[in-house]
Amino acid sequence: MKKVLVILLVIFIIMQFFPIDKTNPVPTPGMDFLRIKDTPSQISTIISNSCYDCHSNETKYPWYSNVAPFSWILKNHIDEGRKEFNFSTFAVYEPKIQAHKLQECIEMIEKKEMPLESYFIGHQDAKLTDQQRKLLTDYFKREKKETERKMSF
Repeated sequence: MKKVLVILLVIFIIMQFFPIDKTNPVPTPGMDFLRIKDTPSQISTIISNSCYDCHSNETKYPWYSNVAPFSWILKNHIDEGRKEFNFSTFAVYEPKIQAHKLQECIEMIEKKEMPLESYFIGHQDAKLTDQQRKLLTDYFKREKKETERKMSF
């Protein structure tokens, strides 16, 4: 048993020599959703607190991002989140894709699939109340409708 614990400890120590890259891409304000949509401050705060760490180029890495294997899991979540929807590069999406991404946001928030439950461990302020969920979904629905309206011209 003691030998197994020593081996596990050695493996854990070795894992620490493989840190994640915590470099955020340089934000371009002219492409960021909150800025180009002139999002109201109350909604902007909710989106920033609940979405931006995984779905933007403005990730704030918590202390446990320095500890493997947790850091690897975290980095995977961030990479996947940015790939699915990146608020920081919203302007580069074609209008049809923007409308689709907004629809996905609505669905994920309504089904309580986002933010992820695991995210709440270190981010209690990211938990959405029913009122906040409604504010967000109503806002995303308005923005989706506006995007679709512009596409019809």
